[in-house]
Amino acid sequence: MNQATGRRRVLGVDDERSLAKLVASYLERDGYAVECAFDGAAALAAVRRAEPDVVVLDLMLPEVDGVEVCWRLRTFSNCYVVMLTARAEEVDKLIGLGVGADDYVTKPFSARELVARVRAMLRRPRTEPAEEEPARRFGLLEIDVTAREVRVDGQPVDLTRTEFDVLAALSARPKVAFSRGQLIAAVWGDTWVGDEHLVDVHVGHLRRKLGDDPAAPRFVRTVRGVGYRMGEGS
Repeated sequence: MNQATGRRRVLGVDDERSLAKLVASYLERDGYAVECAFDGAAALAAVRRAEPDVVVLDLMLPEVDGVEVCWRLRTFSNCYVVMLTARAEEVDKLIGLGVGADDYVTKPFSARELVARVRAMLRRPRTEPAEEEPARRFGLLEIDVTAREVRVDGQPVDLTRTEFDVLAALSARPKVAFSRGQLIAAVWGDTWVGDEHLVDVHVGHLRRKLGDDPAAPRFVRTVRGVGYRMGEGS
């Protein structure tokens, strides 16, 4: 957040300058403090300097592409990332999300749609409790919701905001089988519009980071025909 104005910061990264400026104008009208970058190197410098709340990041960039930018910024920033791709193939979306993006939008898109996505993301309900609570334990998995820390067998696991929020939502009601729609509502909020299979992508990343075998998961289990629930950890 911009401390001087109290406005949330958004960094738009796209080598199509006219598109970047159009999106910036819509975001500014919605009350955000917006900065633009037109290549990957400039984007990384801007993230370090401006500490944005959200980065709207094009996949195809000169110098350093969007995938590499996302990889690098995840080493020093926990901002939300919306990945833009001009290609509709699922593999491009998965590549973007696999490096820590929270959402994706496929070109062409309306500027109003993108602004709505950013607005919904920044209004996402947070899963941390108002007061400190004991860590949640599922076998070797320990989830400290108050500190937003996760450990497996005592070793810390580095999760993105979204990955942590999915795990926190599941672990808050460990006996409940959540549908994708219920997880979307719990993590992304009721106003989010998009493909509910986004949940599957983040669950896949969670399992990989937790060392969970997708064929026999201990921590995040699939409930066929429904969605997901927590496992016992053994």
